[in-house]
Amino acid sequence: MGVVVSHRVRVLDPLTDPRWPGFIERHQAASVFHSRGWLRALQMTYGYEPLAVTTSRPTEPLTNALLCCVVRSWVTGDRVVSLPFTDHCEPLVEHIEQLRALCDHLETLRRTRSWKYAEMRTSRAFLGTTESFRECTVYQWHRLDLRSSLDALYKGFHKDCIRRRICHAERQGLRYEEGQNESLVRSFYDLIVLTRSRKHLPPQPLEWFHNLVACLGKDVSIRIAFKGQQPVSGILTMNHGKTMYYKYGGSDARFNHLGATPMLFWQAIQAAKSAGMEELDLGRSDVENQGLIRFKERWGAQGVRLTVWRSPVDEVSPSMERLKMRMAKTACASVLDSLLILAGRLMYRHVG
Repeated sequence: MGVVVSHRVRVLDPLTDPRWPGFIERHQAASVFHSRGWLRALQMTYGYEPLAVTTSRPTEPLTNALLCCVVRSWVTGDRVVSLPFTDHCEPLVEHIEQLRALCDHLETLRRTRSWKYAEMRTSRAFLGTTESFRECTVYQWHRLDLRSSLDALYKGFHKDCIRRRICHAERQGLRYEEGQNESLVRSFYDLIVLTRSRKHLPPQPLEWFHNLVACLGKDVSIRIAFKGQQPVSGILTMNHGKTMYYKYGGSDARFNHLGATPMLFWQAIQAAKSAGMEELDLGRSDVENQGLIRFKERWGAQGVRLTVWRSPVDEVSPSMERLKMRMAKTACASVLDSLLILAGRLMYRHVG
C-alpha cells in the first residue's frame, strides 16, 4: 500500500506552481500561512525551502495539498515542518484517506532525504489516525466570530478588563497610527524587543518584519499607539479571505496602565468589520499561559485544541520540549537587549 501511494503522490513548489494561488483562494481551510507572501517571507529571512505534496496530476487543478518547509540546520538537524514560525497550517485535503497518502509520502521523503523528523500543526484530530505521527505539544487556538454587529461584539467584551480599558485609553490622549512605513516598522520592532526581553527570549530579526511587509503588501498592517512621541503598544495583523490574523504584539510595560493594547485590538476589529471580515484569528497560546488565554477569552473568542504532531515517534518528547524552553529562558534572563537581538538573528533560522 505504502509503495503504491508513494508513486501517485507528487511534490510541487508552491512559489512557482501557477495553480497554487487559485487553490489557496478556493480551499476553505486555507489561511494566510498557506499564501505565497508568508512563504516568501520565510524563505527570504531564514532560507527555508517550501514544498507541497499532492495527489493531483500536474495537468489537473489542485484539489489537495500538504504544505511544508524544509529547515536545513547544522545546529539542530535537517527536518520538514508545516510550517516554521506558524501558529497552524491545516492539511488541505478532502478526506482522511487522502491525508494518509500525503503523510505516507512525506514520511518516505523524510527517510530517503535523511531529515530528522517531520512536524505538522493542526486542529484536526484525524492526523492521529496515521501510524507514523504522534502528538508532541498541545496549544489553545482562539478565534473571534465577527459576523455580529459592532455593537453586539462590543457588548460581548468583558466589561472591566476590555470595555473599561478601551474607554480609559480613549481619555488618555493616545495617538493612533496604522500602516506599513519604515517608521512604524521600527517603532513596532522596538516594542517587540522590549516584550521579548521581559519574557527572557530573543526577538525575531528586524528583517523578518521588513520581509513580511514586502511580501504580504496590503495584506499586512502595523498598528501603533503613541503617548506623545513615545510608542507604547503595537500589534501586527494580516488579512486573508474573510479572516484577519493577529500575529505579533509588543508593548512598553511602563505604559500598560493606559489601556493602549485593548484600544489597538478594538481598532483592528472595527477595520476588519469595515473590510467585510468574518473572523479574527487570535493565534495559539501555550496551555500553561493562562493569562494570555483569559485575555483572548475576554474578547469573546472561542478556543480549540491545536496539536503539534511529529514523525518518527521516537522524536516526540513533550517534557523535553518544555525543558528546552525553560533552559532557554533561564540562559537569556540576564542578557543585554543588544545581545538578545544578536542571538535572535543567529538562532531563529535553526529553530523554526
